Amino acid sequence: MNPNPFAALIHSRKFWLAVFDALMALAVYFVSRYAPAAAEDVKFAFVTLQPVIVILILAIAWEDTKAGA
Repeated sequence: MNPNPFAALIHSRKFWLAVFDALMALAVYFVSRYAPAAAEDVKFAFVTLQPVIVILILAIAWEDTKAGA
């Protein structure tokens, strides 16, 4: 029996990291637009955290590949 793809997506760590990354990008956009005084600090935080999130997604994908999932 095939697992439900939506349930698999909801339980995916990669999916939630990607959602978090997208929410951070939206936060940068809206802070830049509506609170320009804080924009540089928020952009710095986003630029600092985004590579870490990408590395986590890649590490989880590699781990899943090694596990045969």
